[in-house]
Amino acid sequence: MLVADATLLVFAVWAAYAIRLGEWHVPNREQALLMAVAPLLATPVFLKMGLYRSVIRYLGEQALWAVVKAMSLAALLWAALAFMTQMTGVEGVPRAVPLLYWMIGMVLIGGLRFGARWVLWFPVRDRFAGRQVLIYGAGGAGRQLAESLRRGRDLFPAGFLDDDSTLHGKDMAGLRVYAPEQLPSLIERFDIHDVIVTLPSASGARRREVVGSLEKYPLRVRILPALTDIANGRHLVNMVREVDIGDLLGRDPVAADPALLGRCITGKAVLVTGAGGSIGSELCLQIAALQPGRLILLEASEHALYQIHRVLRSVLDCELVPCLGSVGDAALVSHLLASYGVETVYHAAAHKHVPMVEANVLAGACNNVLGTLVLARAAFDAGVEAFVLVSTDKAVRPTNVMGATKRWAELVVQGLARQATIEATGQRFCAVRFGNVLGSSGSVIPLFKEQIAQSGPVTVTHAEVTRYFMSIHEAVQLVIQTGSLADGGEIFLLDMGEPVRVLDLARNMIRLAGYTVRDEANPEGEIEIAITGLRPGEKLYEELLIASSNAVSTMHPKIMKADEPSLDSDTLAGLIEQLNAALDARDEAAVRMVLMAAAADQDSCP
Repeated sequence: MLVADATLLVFAVWAAYAIRLGEWHVPNREQALLMAVAPLLATPVFLKMGLYRSVIRYLGEQALWAVVKAMSLAALLWAALAFMTQMTGVEGVPRAVPLLYWMIGMVLIGGLRFGARWVLWFPVRDRFAGRQVLIYGAGGAGRQLAESLRRGRDLFPAGFLDDDSTLHGKDMAGLRVYAPEQLPSLIERFDIHDVIVTLPSASGARRREVVGSLEKYPLRVRILPALTDIANGRHLVNMVREVDIGDLLGRDPVAADPALLGRCITGKAVLVTGAGGSIGSELCLQIAALQPGRLILLEASEHALYQIHRVLRSVLDCELVPCLGSVGDAALVSHLLASYGVETVYHAAAHKHVPMVEANVLAGACNNVLGTLVLARAAFDAGVEAFVLVSTDKAVRPTNVMGATKRWAELVVQGLARQATIEATGQRFCAVRFGNVLGSSGSVIPLFKEQIAQSGPVTVTHAEVTRYFMSIHEAVQLVIQTGSLADGGEIFLLDMGEPVRVLDLARNMIRLAGYTVRDEANPEGEIEIAITGLRPGEKLYEELLIASSNAVSTMHPKIMKADEPSLDSDTLAGLIEQLNAALDARDEAAVRMVLMAAAADQDSCP
């Protein structure tokens, strides 16, 4: 680079004379000396300005500013020397020559570097043929990702896509910025198979809009995590993830209120039932971060209990009590509550798979209804301060046994809340109701991913089925906060936005995995969506609120309180007696009838 710069600077001085004089200039002795001095003056300046510190292949736009500054100072020093020699009587230097030298020198010195960078990337582009990606978003995160990709060995950035029309056609970090409308031609030109969306600060609605605009193309779409997950731009390549299905829902995560999170947990003895399940394990992890005085884990599965206990031991400083058993074991539950002085209970243990509970009515009723009754009564007798039941939107006007059992569980909790109010114990019993949890066991999302990995078909029960969705993280945050919001007897629910059509979800997941949907419009597609028909007890759509009820706002902007009917203690006791009689007789039809009849009459609640 030093030799090339010296040669170009000598040529720049000669070219300045030739252009100024308008002829093929043959310099005299003094002019030749001035030409030879130019690189001697410029080299120390270039060294000081860092022109030789950059690796040419990774040269960025900041190098252009360095060239401008270095060449300006070098030209100024050369002009000062030239005019000083003129004062000694040597043949004069035309005044335009220093200005021409500065302009020509900038073009040559800058052009040499960026031209060399362009040439050096040719073998790299050949090596990454078919593995070039486009980066959606030419902001700071996008430029850092481009630099990280260049240093990697898996993918190579071909350019940026950006909505800002003022950037179109310009180069950022050595890559051209294109309009999103140019994507079809770019796919063919660069053999693009991947697009990485770098909009870490954008809202959920904006991310959904961008991802939706990309899903029509045969591309695999990946997304950069939120800025809070990025450690000052380091390891960006490793942090690029597949598009999370939550990015398609168009709803921003519900922010937690820090004041509500720790009120029922910090410094207290907390019991979590179903601690090894998807909701229960996330509950335990979030509770652990809130510094409880003691955490008791109740779980019926030995393997699940072992897994969550192993994880929590590494992150929890307080006493951790793993207990293998069922919520229906009255003696065990009473012992745990009394021996460990439990102050808060989060009841997440339940049979929740609709087809499984439909096929095992007796087990579903025993666990979900009687198990909740045993635990809630024991908590009441032990003087537990807060009891939170994890419920579901399927409890609203249930058409399946699982939903009916969860509605019964809600009625049990409401009944004990009423008793606590009558006796003025100050205890708070409540339930929290939400829709489908992304990634939980039994969720449709893991099933779709598995079916896509096996090349289909992806099964959807009905073309018009819609569901509410939320992330497991915010679901658990909601559960924790409701214990702090409760006065007793409430059913809390989340403002979950608009329901999502499951068929659209399946199509989006297929496209975003890089495949095409095979249907009538595209018979050559790769993965078929099969409509299998509604399963027994399955609804076309779910509700969060009973029609005759009203949702009342709370101090949390996204959490509402449902004013729903409940049963008086005598009626509830009579229904429990009927259910026990049917269970004792092992009469599945009678159990189903009792469950569905009592849970369905939610507006009048006899």
